[in-house]
Amino acid sequence: MKRLSLATLAQLPAAIGRPAYHPASIATGIVHFGPGAFHRAHQADYFDRLLASDPRWGIAAASLRTPDTIEALARQDGLYSLSILDEAPSTRVIGAHRAWLGPRDSERLAALLAAPDTHIVTTTVTEKGYCLDGTGELDLGHGDILHDIANPATPHSVIGWLVNALAARRSAQLRPFTVLCCDNMTGNGAKLRAAVLALAALRDADLSRWIADRAHFPDTMVDSITPASDAAFLDQTAARLGVVDDAAVQREGFAQWVIEGGPISGEPDLESVGVIRSSSVAGYERAKLRILNGAHSTLAYLGLALGHESVREAMTDAALAAFTERMVRQDVVPGLQRVEGLDPGAYTSAIFARFRNPAICHLLSQIAWDGSQKLPYRLLDTIGEARQAGRPIERLVVPIAAWMAFVHDRARSGVPIVDPLADDLLAAGGSAEGLVERLLAIRAIFPPALATDPEFRAAVSDAFDALAKGRIAELLAR
Repeated sequence: MKRLSLATLAQLPAAIGRPAYHPASIATGIVHFGPGAFHRAHQADYFDRLLASDPRWGIAAASLRTPDTIEALARQDGLYSLSILDEAPSTRVIGAHRAWLGPRDSERLAALLAAPDTHIVTTTVTEKGYCLDGTGELDLGHGDILHDIANPATPHSVIGWLVNALAARRSAQLRPFTVLCCDNMTGNGAKLRAAVLALAALRDADLSRWIADRAHFPDTMVDSITPASDAAFLDQTAARLGVVDDAAVQREGFAQWVIEGGPISGEPDLESVGVIRSSSVAGYERAKLRILNGAHSTLAYLGLALGHESVREAMTDAALAAFTERMVRQDVVPGLQRVEGLDPGAYTSAIFARFRNPAICHLLSQIAWDGSQKLPYRLLDTIGEARQAGRPIERLVVPIAAWMAFVHDRARSGVPIVDPLADDLLAAGGSAEGLVERLLAIRAIFPPALATDPEFRAAVSDAFDALAKGRIAELLAR
């Protein structure tokens, strides 16, 4: 079977959408770090639609660690298909990526970052890719950061690359690009800005001040359920297209991108393709992290304990679905601040409807990855605020205990954990006795105020004990 490419684009079935522009005619205005499935299904979709009216916003995809996606894009002239899984499924080809750079393309990447036409840098490198410590600040003891301090011209981290590129633009008397962090971190733009300034200050205090004065790192919030592109999906896509597409992605119909108001270099008309510009990104972000992502993690760890494989399957478990929705409505929503234009109750209803989408198969095992990085934002912040306000936490601690049981199960069975703290977790999780105490002592996950809170410790221990004794139905009845 032939492969998707510029040469085969015209041969696709009539039902398959095509770019509303010729891919070879667009300029590269964006460099993106981390071209995984979410970026290709989300941000690239917005820019692909913008390119129909403004040809400046082609994307250079950069992967600092693995070449697989880059090589797939290269084989396909940067083209891939996006399938929207909704009541009326659809598929269209995205042509927004005009350059693709892997770990060996450092010189090309540096040149693109320093190019006058590059106005925006976007990132989806997951929480662990920013080399932050448990407080959200740059981890100066991180191996990649230590390398970048000693070798600024050959950075390993995204932070190092941004500092190096901004230094080059300053030397060339070019405006800094706008940096849009698109990972799920509270205050993601502010945290990325602080990390860049911290590393820049170690290199050149004047550079750090120039970045602080001139560069913009708006907070953002992104949302769209994006299942993994497994072999079965790729086979289905090939049958639908009539050509092989190794970079195909899929997502639900719902997509949201909220960007903090203020200037964006090049002034792209992002609102014309559905981006929300808001002064309350933190409110949207907090609602998404705590309602959607908090519910996701709850379904993941409890669902896996019950033998479920996907969100859709977990939502058919009446007790689990009811517990999760009850926790969100009664324990999460009351702690949210009001945000103009956002109805938390309606948003919650929409999220649980999305979870039941029969066209989406979002694996619980995928959601369970990187729990040490996700839980602080998704659940622990809510628990900490609930304790301060005197609200109950008996339901909120259940997914935390379920995560601990997940760690214990993996450690006992010898199954690897996908997590940057995997070694620490496996070392702590070998024995059920004292496991809660050992995990609560990991400061990169649990802040001291919460980890030393007697009521929280007791509640987590009680929930973990119930899980260990097989009394999960008792927990779900809370």
